[in-house]
Amino acid sequence: MDSAFVTGGTGFVGANLVRLLLEKGFRVKTLVRPKADQRNLEGQAVEIIEGDLLDKKALRAGCAGARYVFHVAADYRLWVSNPDDMYATNVDGTLNMINAAGKAGVERIVHCSSVSTIKPSKNRLPADESSEYGGVEEIVSHYKKSKFLSEKAAVALAASGLPVVIVNPSAPIGPYDVKPTPTGKMVVDFLNGRMPSYIDTGLNVVNVRDAAMGHYLAAVKGRCGQRYILGGENMTLKQLLNVLADAAGLPAPSFKTPYALAYLFGALDTARARCFGGEPLVPLDAVKMAKYYMWFNSRKAEQELGYRPTSARAALAEAVAWFTANGYAKARMAAAV
Repeated sequence: MDSAFVTGGTGFVGANLVRLLLEKGFRVKTLVRPKADQRNLEGQAVEIIEGDLLDKKALRAGCAGARYVFHVAADYRLWVSNPDDMYATNVDGTLNMINAAGKAGVERIVHCSSVSTIKPSKNRLPADESSEYGGVEEIVSHYKKSKFLSEKAAVALAASGLPVVIVNPSAPIGPYDVKPTPTGKMVVDFLNGRMPSYIDTGLNVVNVRDAAMGHYLAAVKGRCGQRYILGGENMTLKQLLNVLADAAGLPAPSFKTPYALAYLFGALDTARARCFGGEPLVPLDAVKMAKYYMWFNSRKAEQELGYRPTSARAALAEAVAWFTANGYAKARMAAAV
Protein backbone atom coordinates (compact mmCIF):
# COMPACT_ATOMS: atom_id res chain seq x y z
CA MET A 1 0.00 0.00 0.00
CA ASP A 2 1.39 3.41 -0.99
CA SER A 3 1.89 5.98 1.76
CA ALA A 4 1.27 9.73 1.66
CA PHE A 5 2.21 12.43 4.16
CA VAL A 6 -0.05 15.48 4.40
CA THR A 7 0.65 18.67 6.31
CA GLY A 8 -2.44 20.70 7.15
CA GLY A 9 -4.70 17.65 7.37
CA THR A 10 -6.77 19.26 10.12
CA GLY A 11 -7.49 22.26 7.89
CA PHE A 12 -9.94 22.88 5.08
CA VAL A 13 -8.22 21.76 1.87
CA GLY A 14 -6.08 19.28 3.78
CA ALA A 15 -9.08 17.50 5.33
CA ASN A 16 -10.66 17.01 1.93
CA LEU A 17 -7.34 15.80 0.52
CA VAL A 18 -6.92 13.28 3.36
CA ARG A 19 -10.36 11.85 2.60
CA LEU A 20 -9.55 11.61 -1.11
CA LEU A 21 -6.26 9.80 -0.49
CA LEU A 22 -7.94 7.34 1.87
CA GLU A 23 -10.58 6.64 -0.78
CA LYS A 24 -7.77 5.90 -3.24
CA GLY A 25 -6.25 3.34 -0.89
CA PHE A 26 -3.31 5.30 0.50
CA ARG A 27 -1.96 4.89 3.99
CA VAL A 28 -2.05 8.49 5.21
CA LYS A 29 0.07 10.24 7.79
CA THR A 30 -0.66 13.83 8.72
CA LEU A 31 1.17 16.48 10.71
CA VAL A 32 -0.86 17.83 13.63
CA ARG A 33 0.21 20.64 15.93
CA PRO A 34 -0.03 19.94 19.67
CA LYS A 35 -3.49 20.88 21.01
CA ALA A 36 -4.78 21.48 17.46
CA ASP A 37 -8.48 21.14 16.66
CA GLN A 38 -8.75 17.60 15.23
CA ARG A 39 -12.46 17.56 14.37
CA ASN A 40 -11.67 17.19 10.67
CA LEU A 41 -9.81 13.95 11.32
CA GLU A 42 -12.44 12.29 13.49
CA GLY A 43 -13.30 8.85 12.15
CA GLN A 44 -10.48 8.93 9.59
CA ALA A 45 -7.90 6.11 9.56
CA VAL A 46 -4.83 8.33 9.62
CA GLU A 47 -1.56 8.21 11.51
CA ILE A 48 -0.98 11.37 13.53
CA ILE A 49 2.51 12.86 13.54
CA GLU A 50 2.55 15.43 16.34
CA GLY A 51 4.58 18.54 15.62
CA ASP A 52 4.70 21.63 13.44
CA LEU A 53 6.57 22.85 10.38
CA LEU A 54 9.52 24.02 12.49
CA ASP A 55 9.89 20.55 14.05
CA LYS A 56 12.35 18.84 11.71
CA LYS A 57 12.22 15.55 13.61
CA ALA A 58 8.43 15.33 13.11
CA LEU A 59 8.81 16.16 9.42
CA ARG A 60 11.36 13.37 8.97
CA ALA A 61 8.99 10.94 10.68
CA GLY A 62 6.15 11.96 8.38
CA CYS A 63 8.22 11.63 5.22
CA ALA A 64 9.69 8.23 6.11
CA GLY A 65 8.34 5.65 3.66
CA ALA A 66 6.04 8.13 1.89
CA ARG A 67 5.60 7.98 -1.87
CA TYR A 68 4.01 11.43 -2.03
CA VAL A 69 4.23 14.44 0.28
CA PHE A 70 1.51 17.10 0.15
CA HIS A 71 2.50 20.33 1.86
CA VAL A 72 -0.87 22.01 2.45
CA ALA A 73 -0.38 23.60 5.88
CA ALA A 74 -0.19 27.39 6.02
CA ASP A 75 -1.02 30.32 8.26
CA TYR A 76 -3.98 31.73 6.30
CA ARG A 77 -5.14 35.03 7.80
CA LEU A 78 -5.74 38.38 6.15
CA TRP A 79 -4.73 40.29 9.27
CA VAL A 80 -2.09 39.54 11.90
CA SER A 81 -0.86 41.75 14.73
CA ASN A 82 2.61 40.15 14.56
CA PRO A 83 3.51 38.83 11.08
CA ASP A 84 6.76 37.14 12.17
CA ASP A 85 5.01 33.89 13.08
CA MET A 86 3.26 33.85 9.70
CA TYR A 87 6.54 34.16 7.80
CA ALA A 88 8.12 31.48 9.99
CA THR A 89 5.30 29.04 9.24
CA ASN A 90 4.76 29.82 5.58
CA VAL A 91 8.34 30.42 4.43
CA ASP A 92 10.69 28.66 6.86
CA GLY A 93 8.19 25.83 7.28
CA THR A 94 8.04 25.28 3.53
CA LEU A 95 11.83 25.06 3.30
CA ASN A 96 11.89 22.58 6.18
CA MET A 97 9.14 20.43 4.67
CA ILE A 98 10.51 20.23 1.14
CA ASN A 99 14.07 19.59 2.30
CA ALA A 100 12.88 16.81 4.61
CA ALA A 101 10.89 15.22 1.79
CA GLY A 102 13.85 15.50 -0.56
CA LYS A 103 16.18 13.79 1.92
CA ALA A 104 13.60 11.02 2.38
CA GLY A 105 13.64 10.35 -1.37
CA VAL A 106 9.89 10.74 -1.94
CA GLU A 107 8.65 10.42 -5.52
CA ARG A 108 6.78 13.74 -5.64
CA ILE A 109 6.37 16.76 -3.36
CA VAL A 110 3.24 18.84 -4.00
CA HIS A 111 3.50 22.35 -2.56
CA CYS A 112 0.16 24.07 -2.05
CA SER A 113 0.67 27.71 -2.93
CA SER A 114 -2.19 30.10 -3.82
CA VAL A 115 -3.50 32.23 -6.67
CA SER A 116 -2.47 35.13 -4.42
CA THR A 117 1.06 34.63 -5.82
CA ILE A 118 -0.22 35.29 -9.36
CA LYS A 119 -0.59 38.90 -10.45
CA PRO A 120 -4.24 39.65 -11.30
CA SER A 121 -5.08 41.33 -14.57
CA LYS A 122 -6.02 45.01 -14.44
CA ASN A 123 -8.52 44.60 -17.28
CA ARG A 124 -10.55 41.88 -15.51
CA LEU A 125 -9.38 39.17 -17.88
CA PRO A 126 -8.59 35.84 -16.17
CA ALA A 127 -4.88 35.61 -15.36
CA ASP A 128 -2.82 32.45 -15.82
CA GLU A 129 0.49 31.08 -14.53
CA SER A 130 2.49 33.43 -16.78
CA SER A 131 1.29 36.51 -14.88
CA GLU A 132 3.98 37.25 -12.31
CA TYR A 133 4.72 39.94 -9.76
CA GLY A 134 7.99 41.79 -10.20
CA GLY A 135 8.81 41.42 -6.53
CA VAL A 136 7.37 41.13 -3.05
CA GLU A 137 7.09 44.91 -2.76
CA GLU A 138 4.20 44.86 -5.27
CA ILE A 139 2.12 42.55 -3.10
CA VAL A 140 -0.55 43.52 -0.57
CA SER A 141 -0.82 41.74 2.83
CA HIS A 142 1.63 39.67 4.82
CA TYR A 143 -0.24 36.50 3.91
CA LYS A 144 0.23 37.04 0.18
CA LYS A 145 3.84 38.14 0.66
CA SER A 146 4.62 35.04 2.71
CA LYS A 147 2.99 32.75 0.14
CA PHE A 148 4.91 34.48 -2.66
CA LEU A 149 8.20 33.93 -0.83
CA SER A 150 7.37 30.32 0.02
CA GLU A 151 6.50 29.61 -3.61
CA LYS A 152 9.77 31.14 -4.78
CA ALA A 153 11.58 28.86 -2.33
CA ALA A 154 9.70 25.83 -3.67
CA VAL A 155 10.56 26.74 -7.27
CA ALA A 156 14.24 27.17 -6.35
CA LEU A 157 14.32 23.78 -4.65
CA ALA A 158 12.72 22.22 -7.73
CA ALA A 159 15.42 23.84 -9.87
CA SER A 160 18.03 22.24 -7.61
CA GLY A 161 16.67 18.81 -8.51
CA LEU A 162 13.98 18.08 -5.93
CA PRO A 163 10.70 16.62 -7.32
CA VAL A 164 8.50 19.60 -6.43
CA VAL A 165 5.23 20.52 -8.17
CA ILE A 166 3.34 23.68 -7.20
CA VAL A 167 -0.44 24.05 -7.18
CA ASN A 168 -2.26 27.37 -6.85
CA PRO A 169 -5.84 26.92 -5.59
CA SER A 170 -8.22 29.86 -5.92
CA ALA A 171 -10.93 30.47 -3.28
CA PRO A 172 -12.05 27.02 -2.05
CA ILE A 173 -15.58 26.47 -0.80
CA GLY A 174 -17.38 23.44 0.59
CA PRO A 175 -17.44 21.16 3.68
CA TYR A 176 -15.00 20.89 6.61
CA ASP A 177 -14.12 24.60 6.77
CA VAL A 178 -13.97 24.47 10.55
CA LYS A 179 -12.04 27.71 11.27
CA PRO A 180 -13.52 29.04 8.87
CA THR A 181 -11.16 30.40 6.17
CA PRO A 182 -11.61 34.01 4.97
CA THR A 183 -13.82 32.80 2.10
CA GLY A 184 -15.84 30.62 4.43
CA LYS A 185 -16.17 33.48 6.90
CA MET A 186 -17.72 35.54 4.14
CA VAL A 187 -20.37 32.84 3.71
CA VAL A 188 -20.96 32.65 7.46
CA ASP A 189 -21.22 36.45 7.73
CA PHE A 190 -23.81 36.46 4.95
CA LEU A 191 -25.85 33.72 6.63
CA ASN A 192 -25.80 35.63 9.91
CA GLY A 193 -26.86 38.93 8.37
CA ARG A 194 -23.49 40.63 8.66
CA MET A 195 -23.13 41.55 4.98
CA PRO A 196 -25.65 44.34 4.34
CA SER A 197 -23.75 45.57 1.28
CA TYR A 198 -21.04 44.54 -1.18
CA ILE A 199 -18.18 46.10 -3.10
CA ASP A 200 -17.34 45.84 -6.78
CA THR A 201 -14.84 43.00 -6.93
CA GLY A 202 -14.52 39.48 -8.26
CA LEU A 203 -13.01 36.16 -7.26
CA ASN A 204 -12.55 32.67 -8.59
CA VAL A 205 -14.49 30.08 -6.58
CA VAL A 206 -13.48 26.41 -6.60
CA ASN A 207 -15.15 23.38 -5.04
CA VAL A 208 -12.75 22.30 -2.28
CA ARG A 209 -13.04 18.68 -3.43
CA ASP A 210 -11.84 19.75 -6.88
CA ALA A 211 -8.89 21.53 -5.27
CA ALA A 212 -8.07 18.32 -3.38
CA MET A 213 -8.27 16.29 -6.60
CA GLY A 214 -5.96 18.80 -8.27
CA HIS A 215 -3.33 18.11 -5.60
CA TYR A 216 -3.53 14.39 -6.30
CA LEU A 217 -3.34 14.89 -10.07
CA ALA A 218 -0.30 17.12 -9.60
CA ALA A 219 1.45 14.31 -7.71
CA VAL A 220 0.64 11.77 -10.41
CA LYS A 221 1.01 13.87 -13.58
CA GLY A 222 2.56 17.22 -12.70
CA ARG A 223 5.87 18.40 -14.13
CA CYS A 224 8.51 19.26 -11.56
CA GLY A 225 9.10 22.99 -11.14
CA GLN A 226 5.77 23.89 -12.76
CA ARG A 227 2.82 25.57 -11.10
CA TYR A 228 -0.81 24.83 -11.84
CA ILE A 229 -3.81 27.03 -11.07
CA LEU A 230 -6.62 24.99 -9.51
CA GLY A 231 -9.63 27.21 -10.11
CA GLY A 232 -13.34 26.95 -10.71
CA GLU A 233 -15.71 29.74 -11.76
CA ASN A 234 -14.98 33.46 -12.02
CA MET A 235 -17.74 35.38 -10.24
CA THR A 236 -18.35 38.93 -9.13
CA LEU A 237 -18.99 39.30 -5.42
CA LYS A 238 -22.55 40.33 -6.26
CA GLN A 239 -23.07 37.10 -8.26
CA LEU A 240 -21.66 35.04 -5.42
CA LEU A 241 -23.98 36.67 -2.89
CA ASN A 242 -26.95 36.08 -5.18
CA VAL A 243 -26.10 32.36 -5.30
CA LEU A 244 -25.84 32.27 -1.50
CA ALA A 245 -29.16 34.07 -1.21
CA ASP A 246 -30.87 31.50 -3.43
CA ALA A 247 -29.33 28.60 -1.51
CA ALA A 248 -30.22 30.00 1.91
CA GLY A 249 -33.60 31.53 1.11
CA LEU A 250 -32.37 34.93 2.27
CA PRO A 251 -32.34 38.31 0.54
CA ALA A 252 -29.14 39.34 -1.22
CA PRO A 253 -27.66 42.74 -0.37
CA SER A 254 -28.57 45.37 -2.94
CA PHE A 255 -26.40 48.29 -1.79
CA LYS A 256 -22.94 48.63 -3.36
CA THR A 257 -20.45 50.29 -1.03
CA PRO A 258 -18.14 52.75 -2.84
CA TYR A 259 -14.52 51.61 -2.73
CA ALA A 260 -13.37 54.84 -1.04
CA LEU A 261 -15.85 54.32 1.80
CA ALA A 262 -14.79 50.68 2.23
CA TYR A 263 -11.14 51.78 2.31
CA LEU A 264 -11.84 54.39 4.99
CA PHE A 265 -13.72 51.93 7.15
CA GLY A 266 -10.98 49.30 6.73
CA ALA A 267 -8.27 51.80 7.67
CA LEU A 268 -10.10 52.96 10.79
CA ASP A 269 -11.09 49.45 11.84
CA THR A 270 -7.56 48.12 11.40
CA ALA A 271 -6.14 51.06 13.37
CA ARG A 272 -8.63 50.33 16.15
CA ALA A 273 -7.51 46.70 16.31
CA ARG A 274 -3.84 47.69 16.48
CA CYS A 275 -4.46 50.20 19.26
CA PHE A 276 -6.97 48.32 21.40
CA GLY A 277 -6.52 44.66 20.46
CA GLY A 278 -8.84 42.16 18.83
CA GLU A 279 -9.26 41.68 15.10
CA PRO A 280 -10.70 44.13 12.56
CA LEU A 281 -14.08 43.26 11.10
CA VAL A 282 -12.79 44.45 7.72
CA PRO A 283 -8.97 44.33 7.49
CA LEU A 284 -7.52 47.11 5.35
CA ASP A 285 -5.43 44.59 3.40
CA ALA A 286 -8.62 42.75 2.42
CA VAL A 287 -10.06 46.00 1.04
CA LYS A 288 -6.86 46.70 -0.89
CA MET A 289 -6.98 43.19 -2.39
CA ALA A 290 -10.61 43.70 -3.41
CA LYS A 291 -9.59 46.56 -5.70
CA TYR A 292 -8.68 43.93 -8.31
CA TYR A 293 -10.77 41.19 -9.82
CA MET A 294 -9.06 37.96 -8.73
CA TRP A 295 -10.08 36.06 -11.86
CA PHE A 296 -8.01 33.17 -13.18
CA ASN A 297 -8.10 30.30 -15.66
CA SER A 298 -7.13 26.68 -15.06
CA ARG A 299 -6.40 25.77 -18.68
CA LYS A 300 -2.89 24.51 -17.95
CA ALA A 301 -4.09 22.14 -15.20
CA GLU A 302 -6.92 20.96 -17.41
CA GLN A 303 -4.60 20.23 -20.33
CA GLU A 304 -1.66 18.71 -18.45
CA LEU A 305 -3.26 17.12 -15.39
CA GLY A 306 -6.73 16.26 -16.61
CA TYR A 307 -8.17 18.60 -13.97
CA ARG A 308 -11.94 19.03 -14.37
CA PRO A 309 -13.53 21.59 -12.01
CA THR A 310 -17.19 21.14 -11.18
CA SER A 311 -19.87 23.71 -10.39
CA ALA A 312 -18.80 26.39 -7.95
CA ARG A 313 -22.46 27.28 -7.51
CA ALA A 314 -23.19 23.76 -6.24
CA ALA A 315 -20.22 24.08 -3.87
CA LEU A 316 -21.59 27.35 -2.50
CA ALA A 317 -24.94 25.69 -1.86
CA GLU A 318 -23.16 22.81 -0.11
CA ALA A 319 -21.21 25.30 2.01
CA VAL A 320 -24.48 26.91 3.12
CA ALA A 321 -25.83 23.51 4.14
CA TRP A 322 -22.61 22.49 5.93
CA PHE A 323 -22.19 25.73 7.90
CA THR A 324 -25.85 25.63 8.91
CA ALA A 325 -25.80 21.97 9.95
CA ASN A 326 -22.65 22.56 12.01
CA GLY A 327 -23.91 25.53 13.98
CA TYR A 328 -22.07 28.40 12.30
CA ALA A 329 -25.28 30.15 11.28
CA LYS A 330 -28.00 31.44 13.57
CA ALA A 331 -31.02 29.30 14.37
CA ARG A 332 -33.17 31.29 11.94
CA MET A 333 -31.28 29.55 9.15
CA ALA A 334 -32.67 26.16 10.09
CA ALA A 335 -35.99 26.93 8.44
CA ALA A 336 -34.44 28.78 5.54
CA VAL A 337 -32.33 26.00 4.07
